[in-house]
Amino acid sequence: MILTCPKCETQYFADDSTIGESGRTVKCAACGHSWFVAPPGLEADKARANPAAAHEIYRERVREQRRRKSRTAALLSWLGTAVLFFVLGVAAIMFRNDVVKVFPRAAGAYKAVGFTVNRFGIEFSDIERSRTFNDTIPVVTVSGKAVNVARSTVETPLVKVDLMDERGRTVATRYGSIKPARLAAGSEGSFQVVLEQAPMESFQIELSLVDKAGAPQAAPAAPASTASDDTTDTDSPTGGDPE
Repeated sequence: MILTCPKCETQYFADDSTIGESGRTVKCAACGHSWFVAPPGLEADKARANPAAAHEIYRERVREQRRRKSRTAALLSWLGTAVLFFVLGVAAIMFRNDVVKVFPRAAGAYKAVGFTVNRFGIEFSDIERSRTFNDTIPVVTVSGKAVNVARSTVETPLVKVDLMDERGRTVATRYGSIKPARLAAGSEGSFQVVLEQAPMESFQIELSLVDKAGAPQAAPAAPASTASDDTTDTDSPTGGDPE
Protein backbone atom coordinates (compact mmCIF):
# COMPACT_ATOMS: atom_id res chain seq x y z
CA MET A 1 0.00 0.00 0.00
CA ILE A 2 1.04 3.64 -0.44
CA LEU A 3 1.23 5.81 2.68
CA THR A 4 0.92 9.62 2.34
CA CYS A 5 2.00 11.91 5.14
CA PRO A 6 -1.00 14.16 5.97
CA LYS A 7 1.34 17.02 6.87
CA CYS A 8 3.97 17.24 4.11
CA GLU A 9 2.33 14.78 1.65
CA THR A 10 5.48 12.72 1.26
CA GLN A 11 4.52 9.29 -0.02
CA TYR A 12 5.94 5.92 1.04
CA PHE A 13 5.41 2.36 -0.19
CA ALA A 14 4.70 -0.09 2.61
CA ASP A 15 3.85 -3.76 2.56
CA ASP A 16 0.34 -4.50 3.86
CA SER A 17 1.76 -6.99 6.31
CA THR A 18 3.73 -4.27 8.10
CA ILE A 19 0.50 -2.45 8.98
CA GLY A 20 -1.13 -5.49 10.58
CA GLU A 21 -4.78 -6.31 11.14
CA SER A 22 -5.26 -3.64 13.82
CA GLY A 23 -3.27 -0.87 12.11
CA ARG A 24 -0.26 0.97 13.47
CA THR A 25 1.21 4.44 14.03
CA VAL A 26 3.85 5.47 11.51
CA LYS A 27 6.24 8.43 11.44
CA CYS A 28 7.21 10.51 8.41
CA ALA A 29 10.96 10.46 7.80
CA ALA A 30 10.78 13.84 6.03
CA CYS A 31 8.96 16.04 8.55
CA GLY A 32 8.74 13.84 11.65
CA HIS A 33 4.91 13.85 11.75
CA SER A 34 3.24 10.74 13.20
CA TRP A 35 -0.19 9.39 12.28
CA PHE A 36 -2.25 6.21 12.58
CA VAL A 37 -2.67 3.99 9.55
CA ALA A 38 -5.67 1.66 9.55
CA PRO A 39 -5.52 -1.80 7.99
CA PRO A 40 -5.98 -1.78 4.22
CA GLY A 41 -9.39 -3.48 4.34
CA LEU A 42 -10.71 -1.18 7.10
CA GLU A 43 -9.50 1.93 5.28
CA ALA A 44 -11.28 0.81 2.12
CA ASP A 45 -14.47 0.06 4.08
CA LYS A 46 -14.39 3.55 5.63
CA ALA A 47 -13.94 5.14 2.25
CA ARG A 48 -16.87 3.17 0.80
CA ALA A 49 -19.06 3.89 3.84
CA ASN A 50 -18.33 7.62 3.86
CA PRO A 51 -17.23 8.78 0.38
CA ALA A 52 -18.02 12.40 1.26
CA ALA A 53 -15.44 12.38 4.06
CA ALA A 54 -12.75 11.05 1.71
CA HIS A 55 -13.62 13.75 -0.82
CA GLU A 56 -13.40 16.44 1.88
CA ILE A 57 -9.97 15.18 2.89
CA TYR A 58 -8.83 15.53 -0.72
CA ARG A 59 -10.27 19.04 -0.99
CA GLU A 60 -8.53 20.06 2.24
CA ARG A 61 -5.23 18.83 0.85
CA VAL A 62 -5.74 20.88 -2.29
CA ARG A 63 -6.59 23.97 -0.24
CA GLU A 64 -3.47 23.46 1.90
CA GLN A 65 -1.33 23.21 -1.23
CA ARG A 66 -2.82 26.47 -2.51
CA ARG A 67 -2.20 28.19 0.85
CA ARG A 68 1.39 26.98 0.83
CA LYS A 69 1.93 28.30 -2.71
CA SER A 70 0.29 31.61 -1.75
CA ARG A 71 2.62 32.03 1.25
CA THR A 72 5.63 31.26 -0.92
CA ALA A 73 4.53 33.78 -3.55
CA ALA A 74 3.99 36.46 -0.87
CA LEU A 75 7.41 35.79 0.63
CA LEU A 76 9.09 36.05 -2.77
CA SER A 77 7.17 39.26 -3.48
CA TRP A 78 8.31 40.88 -0.22
CA LEU A 79 11.87 39.71 -0.79
CA GLY A 80 11.87 41.13 -4.32
CA THR A 81 10.50 44.46 -3.07
CA ALA A 82 13.16 44.67 -0.35
CA VAL A 83 15.94 43.94 -2.84
CA LEU A 84 14.55 46.57 -5.22
CA PHE A 85 14.46 49.27 -2.53
CA PHE A 86 17.97 48.32 -1.41
CA VAL A 87 19.31 48.66 -4.96
CA LEU A 88 17.53 51.98 -5.43
CA GLY A 89 18.90 53.26 -2.11
CA VAL A 90 22.47 52.33 -3.02
CA ALA A 91 22.08 53.92 -6.45
CA ALA A 92 20.63 57.10 -4.91
CA ILE A 93 23.71 57.39 -2.69
CA MET A 94 26.31 56.51 -5.32
CA PHE A 95 24.81 58.81 -7.96
CA ARG A 96 23.57 61.53 -5.60
CA ASN A 97 25.27 64.31 -7.58
CA ASP A 98 23.39 63.24 -10.72
CA VAL A 99 20.15 63.04 -8.72
CA VAL A 100 20.64 66.58 -7.41
CA LYS A 101 21.25 67.85 -10.95
CA VAL A 102 17.77 66.66 -11.91
CA PHE A 103 16.11 67.45 -8.55
CA PRO A 104 18.04 70.35 -6.92
CA ARG A 105 15.79 70.31 -3.84
CA ALA A 106 17.08 66.83 -3.02
CA ALA A 107 20.37 68.45 -1.92
CA GLY A 108 18.80 69.42 1.40
CA ALA A 109 17.67 65.84 2.05
CA TYR A 110 21.13 64.45 1.36
CA LYS A 111 22.76 67.02 3.63
CA ALA A 112 20.26 66.23 6.38
CA VAL A 113 21.45 62.62 6.49
CA GLY A 114 25.14 63.55 6.31
CA PHE A 115 25.97 63.11 2.61
CA THR A 116 27.86 65.81 0.72
CA VAL A 117 26.57 66.74 -2.71
CA ASN A 118 28.06 68.69 -5.57
CA ARG A 119 25.56 69.01 -8.37
CA PHE A 120 27.87 71.23 -10.43
CA GLY A 121 30.84 68.85 -10.29
CA ILE A 122 33.20 71.75 -9.52
CA GLU A 123 35.36 72.43 -6.48
CA PHE A 124 37.33 75.55 -5.49
CA SER A 125 41.11 75.63 -5.02
CA ASP A 126 43.89 78.20 -4.50
CA ILE A 127 41.51 80.86 -3.18
CA GLU A 128 43.10 84.29 -2.76
CA ARG A 129 41.44 87.41 -1.36
CA SER A 130 42.69 90.91 -0.86
CA ARG A 131 41.38 94.25 0.35
CA THR A 132 42.58 97.48 -1.22
CA PHE A 133 41.37 101.02 -1.58
CA ASN A 134 40.58 102.94 -4.74
CA ASP A 135 41.16 106.42 -3.32
CA THR A 136 38.84 106.12 -0.31
CA ILE A 137 36.62 103.37 -1.74
CA PRO A 138 37.28 99.91 -0.22
CA VAL A 139 37.64 97.15 -2.80
CA VAL A 140 37.63 93.41 -2.05
CA THR A 141 39.01 91.05 -4.71
CA VAL A 142 38.49 87.29 -4.58
CA SER A 143 40.18 84.99 -7.10
CA GLY A 144 40.96 81.32 -7.43
CA LYS A 145 40.61 78.18 -9.49
CA ALA A 146 37.61 75.99 -10.25
CA VAL A 147 38.40 72.30 -10.78
CA ASN A 148 36.07 69.93 -12.61
CA VAL A 149 35.85 66.83 -10.39
CA ALA A 150 33.02 65.27 -12.41
CA ARG A 151 33.46 62.43 -14.89
CA SER A 152 32.37 64.50 -17.88
CA THR A 153 32.57 67.99 -19.38
CA VAL A 154 30.45 70.51 -17.49
CA GLU A 155 29.06 73.96 -18.17
CA THR A 156 30.58 76.30 -15.62
CA PRO A 157 28.13 78.01 -13.24
CA LEU A 158 28.58 81.42 -11.64
CA VAL A 159 30.71 82.08 -8.59
CA LYS A 160 28.81 83.88 -5.86
CA VAL A 161 30.81 85.87 -3.32
CA ASP A 162 29.09 86.91 -0.10
CA LEU A 163 30.56 89.29 2.47
CA MET A 164 29.21 88.67 5.97
CA ASP A 165 29.47 90.53 9.24
CA GLU A 166 30.44 89.12 12.64
CA ARG A 167 26.94 87.76 13.17
CA GLY A 168 27.00 85.85 9.88
CA ARG A 169 24.60 88.20 8.11
CA THR A 170 25.25 88.87 4.43
CA VAL A 171 26.12 92.53 3.87
CA ALA A 172 27.24 92.41 0.22
CA THR A 173 27.06 90.02 -2.75
CA ARG A 174 28.72 89.84 -6.12
CA TYR A 175 28.69 87.27 -8.95
CA GLY A 176 31.52 86.32 -11.28
CA SER A 177 32.13 83.96 -14.20
CA ILE A 178 34.49 81.01 -14.49
CA LYS A 179 36.68 80.96 -17.56
CA PRO A 180 36.46 78.99 -19.78
CA ALA A 181 32.70 78.46 -19.93
CA ARG A 182 33.15 74.69 -20.37
CA LEU A 183 35.51 72.49 -18.40
CA ALA A 184 36.56 69.01 -19.45
CA ALA A 185 36.79 66.29 -16.80
CA GLY A 186 39.79 66.93 -14.56
CA SER A 187 40.56 70.35 -16.01
CA GLU A 188 40.47 73.66 -14.17
CA GLY A 189 39.39 77.23 -14.86
CA SER A 190 39.87 80.52 -13.06
CA PHE A 191 37.71 83.33 -11.74
CA GLN A 192 38.09 86.76 -10.22
CA VAL A 193 35.33 88.67 -8.46
CA VAL A 194 35.73 92.32 -7.46
CA LEU A 195 33.47 93.92 -4.88
CA GLU A 196 33.67 97.70 -4.84
CA GLN A 197 32.47 99.77 -1.91
CA ALA A 198 32.73 96.69 0.32
CA PRO A 199 31.14 97.47 3.69
CA MET A 200 33.66 98.00 6.47
CA GLU A 201 31.70 95.69 8.79
CA SER A 202 32.37 92.72 6.49
CA PHE A 203 34.10 90.05 8.55
CA GLN A 204 34.28 86.90 6.41
CA ILE A 205 33.90 85.76 2.83
CA GLU A 206 31.77 82.88 1.58
CA LEU A 207 32.05 81.42 -1.92
CA SER A 208 29.39 79.29 -3.57
CA LEU A 209 28.27 78.14 -7.02
CA VAL A 210 24.91 79.12 -8.48
CA ASP A 211 23.09 78.56 -11.76
CA LYS A 212 23.57 81.21 -14.41
CA ALA A 213 19.84 81.42 -14.96
CA GLY A 214 18.38 84.09 -12.73
CA ALA A 215 21.71 85.34 -11.35
CA PRO A 216 23.19 88.58 -12.75
CA GLN A 217 26.64 88.35 -14.31
CA ALA A 218 27.76 91.62 -12.83
CA ALA A 219 25.69 92.85 -9.90
CA PRO A 220 26.74 95.74 -7.66
CA ALA A 221 27.61 94.96 -4.07
CA ALA A 222 24.30 94.85 -2.22
CA PRO A 223 22.56 92.94 0.55
CA ALA A 224 21.61 89.50 -0.70
CA SER A 225 18.62 87.35 0.14
CA THR A 226 19.13 84.06 1.88
CA ALA A 227 19.71 81.20 -0.56
CA SER A 228 20.81 77.58 -0.42
CA ASP A 229 23.75 76.64 -2.66
CA ASP A 230 25.56 73.37 -3.14
CA THR A 231 29.27 74.20 -3.09
CA THR A 232 30.58 76.73 -0.59
CA ASP A 233 33.93 77.90 0.66
CA THR A 234 34.10 80.21 3.67
CA ASP A 235 37.11 82.23 4.76
CA SER A 236 37.32 84.06 8.09
CA PRO A 237 40.13 86.62 7.80
CA THR A 238 41.86 87.68 10.99
CA GLY A 239 41.49 91.24 12.12
CA GLY A 240 37.79 91.39 11.31
CA ASP A 241 38.13 92.33 7.60
CA PRO A 242 38.72 90.33 4.39
CA GLU A 243 42.34 90.42 3.33
